[in-house]
Amino acid sequence: MTTKQTTRTEHDADIEAFIDSVDPATMRDASRLRAIAAARRDLAAAEATLRGAVAAARAAGDSWTMIGLMLGTSKQAAHRRFGHSDDT
Repeated sequence: MTTKQTTRTEHDADIEAFIDSVDPATMRDASRLRAIAAARRDLAAAEATLRGAVAAARAAGDSWTMIGLMLGTSKQAAHRRFGHSDDT
């Protein structure tokens, strides 16, 4: 596990511990806050999946033009976002 992942995991644990420690008599229901934290985790997972899919497409020889089309953006924008580890 990388340092960033470890830090994020620790952060998530801290958030859960805080929410669990809240007395419902003194603070509103935390379900909306839990939903935000869950959505952030889902977004991070989706970003990792997307990065992997782009890397696999490049490894298979797909062009930045086609990748950009799939992302709904230009080939230049796709390359700027995902091409840091790609020399082509």
